[in-house]
Amino acid sequence: MLQKFYAAEAAYIAAGGLGKASFDGLAACLAPEVVMYQAPGLPYGGTWRGPRGIEEFMAAMSEAWQSLDFLEQRFVLDGDVVVVMNRGRLRARATGRVLDTSVMQLITVKDGLITEIHPFYWDTIAVAEALRP
Repeated sequence: MLQKFYAAEAAYIAAGGLGKASFDGLAACLAPEVVMYQAPGLPYGGTWRGPRGIEEFMAAMSEAWQSLDFLEQRFVLDGDVVVVMNRGRLRARATGRVLDTSVMQLITVKDGLITEIHPFYWDTIAVAEALRP
């Protein structure tokens, strides 16, 4: 299910986000009570609640990033909790800058659907610099 979620995320961003891409693939992976906690220092930082909130987050992500390529993913399971180590390459939409970075995510899954996502960025300053015009 998480691999399906990540593939849908990359496709959504590549298509240009809200109004240009279908959110259905992502929504199919989310519980109605899903919550995502993004680092407040990021342009898309904050707490995003429910599938609609995640869709708004994805719209903000797709405004910031033109592409998201997962180069490596490692999954560690502990009951309903999954730790995912993502190494990826992002291309900023406005600047064209490429950022190779890592993000670890603590994800809670219940009944096969994502209920919480806590991303931890290796370097939030590098993210901000890649996006700064």
